[in-house]
Amino acid sequence: MQAVEFITDLTSEPILRIPQEAVAQLPKAGRVRVIVLTTDNSDEAEWRLAAYEQFMRDDSSEDVVYDSY
Repeated sequence: MQAVEFITDLTSEPILRIPQEAVAQLPKAGRVRVIVLTTDNSDEAEWRLAAYEQFMRDDSSEDVVYDSY
């Protein structure tokens, strides 16, 4: 079984839109299994913000030795 992964937006319409790049990877005929995974965006947004803040912090004074490499 081959997996094709993509992200799409859900709307109030009962239609799942498949991006053209994903369609190009699908066979032209046959059966497929569709699995829809969703995430709680509030947790993901908090995680991304925390990761960004950690990334943007200045290096500690002990790490200044690595700046010359």
